[in-house]
Amino acid sequence: MRKSALTTLIAASVAAAAVTASTQAFAYGAGDFFTRVGVAKVEPKSDNGTILGGAEVEVEDDSAFAFTLGYRFTDKLGVELLAAEPFDHDFQVGNITGGSTEHLPPTLTLQYYPLGGTDAYVQPYMGVGVNYTKFSDEELDADLSVELDDSWGAVGQLGVDLLIDDNWALNGAVWYMDIDSDVKVGGADAGKVEIDPVVVMGGISYRF
Repeated sequence: MRKSALTTLIAASVAAAAVTASTQAFAYGAGDFFTRVGVAKVEPKSDNGTILGGAEVEVEDDSAFAFTLGYRFTDKLGVELLAAEPFDHDFQVGNITGGSTEHLPPTLTLQYYPLGGTDAYVQPYMGVGVNYTKFSDEELDADLSVELDDSWGAVGQLGVDLLIDDNWALNGAVWYMDIDSDVKVGGADAGKVEIDPVVVMGGISYRF
């Protein structure tokens, strides 16, 4: 699923590069404020590390409402902040116990738009940035406390807008986030969870 999402967006971006400024559409560029709204799915990688002396951790996917706010400094450069309602992940710790946690993943990216300022209907972009993940409401099925430390990590992004008119567009985007968290169980250090998800979002974009 992760590879499929990445492949689809990469293919869309490559195809967009073939669209020239002669295409009759709507020039997006410098000075534009925009928001993107949709549903995002967080897909953790398959191997999420070990805790409690070697028990393997498996973190499940979750989907939630998400939105972004952005600004284009120039035709080709912009910045975007991703926010969302809390994602709620169930997890399993080997054959020992299960649990759950919520997290918020505010993410800031600097973006490059190769066709920015042209009249292309298809506007691909890529970005790099930083993610801060705040964990909350951690619970174990066992009668023990569990705590996940908040995380800072690097981010890579690919996306594409399919322009409808001067203001509206369809949007698809994918982020890779480096999210690692130190874990405490019963107040004692228990190991590290490596979530490192791909986040896939589909929705609409509105330019102000």
